[in-house]
Amino acid sequence: MTSHQNTQTMKPATAAKKLGVYLEATPAEFQEGVVTRAELNALQADPPEWLRALRLDGPHPRPVVAQKLGISIAGLARGGVTEPLTTEQIEALKQEEPEWLLKERATQAEVRKEAARIKQRDAERSAQES
Repeated sequence: MTSHQNTQTMKPATAAKKLGVYLEATPAEFQEGVVTRAELNALQADPPEWLRALRLDGPHPRPVVAQKLGISIAGLARGGVTEPLTTEQIEALKQEEPEWLLKERATQAEVRKEAARIKQRDAERSAQES
């Protein structure tokens, strides 16, 4: 008996999200088709020139912009950044250091510190229970 395996496909938006790129900046053939798991794996393993260029220069989707700025996606929205940004625009924001960005970075640092504190507390509790 042979196993029959269906080809797993995804929408271009899902594939773009997994690749960390802004869908509207991808080539038309990528946006209009479906992407198989094998195609996604191939794109990740050996990215074509368009994918390398998008990852390097952008425009970048909000999760990537937030990560590059060291803040949350909500922090981007609070700062008024709702559109995708290029690497050049992100670097300009880092240089300018607007007040909202400094505030959001401080907020993110507090969130990380609190998460680490809770993780440490939970680890100590589980060690005591063992």
